Amino acid sequence: MTGPRTPTSEASTGELIAQATDDISTLIRNEIQLAKRDLATSGKRLGVGAGMFGVAGTLALYGLGALVAAGILGIAEELDAWLAALIVGGGLFVLAGLAGLIGKMRVSRVAEPPKERVASVKADVAAARHGAAS
Repeated sequence: MTGPRTPTSEASTGELIAQATDDISTLIRNEIQLAKRDLATSGKRLGVGAGMFGVAGTLALYGLGALVAAGILGIAEELDAWLAALIVGGGLFVLAGLAGLIGKMRVSRVAEPPKERVASVKADVAAARHGAAS
């Protein structure tokens, strides 16, 4: 939109088409900017969720190591050291489970496209079709 607009009742067909083209271009640019902003936010959430899956995997690996150590200590040493290693391994698996659940919750919130953006674009397309039909 470069200059003052001529009132619609006085505008020629060419001016009206130019104004409509400017309006559509502006609308599309604005929708793209909003979609980029929404996708950036979704990307950050997805990154946090993926990081939590990494934490879950790391803690599960430590848990496996502790359980292996518990088995060795259970055979080679007295019961107290074996029991302590099992408690540590079980605790690490509990933490891994919690991290996995948090990661799943974060990722599942991002999986769907932004509903507001989709509805807005559908409304814009419907309005453009209705305007073109009349």
